[in-house]
Amino acid sequence: MTTVLAPMEGTAVGLAAVPDPVFSAGMVGPGTAIDPLRGPGKAVAPIAGKIMKLHPHAYVIVGDDGKGVLVHLGIDTVQLKGAGFQLLAAEGDRVSAGQPVVAWDPSAIEAGGRSPVCPVVALDALSDELTGVAEGSVHVGDELFRWG
Repeated sequence: MTTVLAPMEGTAVGLAAVPDPVFSAGMVGPGTAIDPLRGPGKAVAPIAGKIMKLHPHAYVIVGDDGKGVLVHLGIDTVQLKGAGFQLLAAEGDRVSAGQPVVAWDPSAIEAGGRSPVCPVVALDALSDELTGVAEGSVHVGDELFRWG
């Protein structure tokens, strides 16, 4: 069983609330999304493991059990080409759950006309493998869902 923790403070709104058809339909995988608190903050590792992919706007961490979790910071933020994001770790790093990975400001993303909502997705999982999916207010490190 893998426990996936909230990578940021905000409101768990579910993938259906993500204004992107690929995420909202669960095509990337099951999970949930967080509408983050506005203002500068840090997105942290939702599980312990190795950072397999790290972009300014998104990262994938794979645990020792082989399960990967994608955190995507806002929608259409790849178009920003890294502007407004600061990497706090490097691809290939081993991280602990709760360790900061990217610094960013959701209010700046929103001011630029993009949604700051952050999908948190269990890669290569089936939707019925997730339990205890959080709803409502979450703090960094709160349980977001269980996988397995």
